[in-house]
Amino acid sequence: MISDGMAEVLRSLGRRPGDEVMRRSAEVLAADGVAVSLLVGKGGLAEPLWWTPGVSARFEELQYTLGEGPGPEAIRTRAHVLEPDLEGVRPGRWPDLVPAARKTGVHGVCCFFLGVGGIRLGVLTVLCSQDRKLTEQQYQDAVALATGLTAALLGRNPPETWPGEGEVPQGRTMWASDGMHRPVVHQATGMVSVQLDVSLAEALARLRAHAYASGRPLGEVAQDVVARRLSFSSDTNGPYTADGGKG
Repeated sequence: MISDGMAEVLRSLGRRPGDEVMRRSAEVLAADGVAVSLLVGKGGLAEPLWWTPGVSARFEELQYTLGEGPGPEAIRTRAHVLEPDLEGVRPGRWPDLVPAARKTGVHGVCCFFLGVGGIRLGVLTVLCSQDRKLTEQQYQDAVALATGLTAALLGRNPPETWPGEGEVPQGRTMWASDGMHRPVVHQATGMVSVQLDVSLAEALARLRAHAYASGRPLGEVAQDVVARRLSFSSDTNGPYTADGGKG
């Protein structure tokens, strides 16, 4: 049975702004942060949509930049991924994310898959508090929130009218958000693909690698590429800035 607090959150879906729902959800779950990321297009790229300020925003940016972590894994496997204690994550599972997450103050992460049947929408991320565990009540509340978000995002359409794999129903999403799509990342990916003569997947991987190595968000690196301040080439030394310096 869900708590009274989560019942109130579920009743508010579609009426309150997404960020406000995240804030109230974090309170009910006694979490350090709560966020939702949604799949955009057919490339499997999950973009942060709503989050609580602070550590949650930084963690979502990490997952978005690195393309690894419990969120991407939950989307890929279509299952909840619960790691309430990052110290217990086996070496090599998320080699870049785990040390970076620790530096941001993240103790544990529980990611709940958003989707049903063959439809993948995204992931609900709950940052566990410092005691590094979810109570049974908090787990039930988080699962209920994931179910409610999925239903709201799908507009509660009956199964026979749901869209295909990786597609969110146009005009039927819960809260319109002009900030969800990051076209600059997709545009930069296309440009790097042409510059290096590689697939879009490989180009995105190169962008992410450069962003991580330079300690910058993926969106900032993409903006530099689109503005032609940063150019990738087949040179094994890596990308270069417009003035000829190392990127």
